[in-house]
Amino acid sequence: MELDEVDQGILYLLQRDARRLTTQEMGEQVGVAASTIRNRIEKLEEAGIIRGYYPDVDYDKAGLQLYVEMICSAPNPKREQLAKEARSVEGVIAIREVLNGEENIQIDAVGTDSDNVARIADELSKIGLKVVNTKIIKDTFTQPFNHFGQHVVTEGEPDG
Repeated sequence: MELDEVDQGILYLLQRDARRLTTQEMGEQVGVAASTIRNRIEKLEEAGIIRGYYPDVDYDKAGLQLYVEMICSAPNPKREQLAKEARSVEGVIAIREVLNGEENIQIDAVGTDSDNVARIADELSKIGLKVVNTKIIKDTFTQPFNHFGQHVVTEGEPDG
């Protein structure tokens, strides 16, 4: 699916604030009707470009004070399979496959204490991943990909 400026504007705005922005407000900023926004979002979802909508959780405030990144190694032929299997480990919240190098799977996990994090590492090892390094994450900051329609959004609008 090739993205035009309207699609790019929609993606940009959804990345900024998918929860509070209405299709009417998005339409005003991108320059199309709210019904067009709804139709375009549906097409972007069907095409798999929009994969989901997820809350930004402060795990520390939620009582999960250990937010860790586990750098893992997997044999390249098994990398995708092992990444999928890692989703079944309780506490794992994100998995990234890396195309180059030996440290080719990055896993974010949350735990209540060091024993809980050790259990997650042990379970990842049992499915065939080698946990090479573990890092405690203090905080994460995200922002919209600025090539998605920032230029389409009406001037003077707040930029999140």
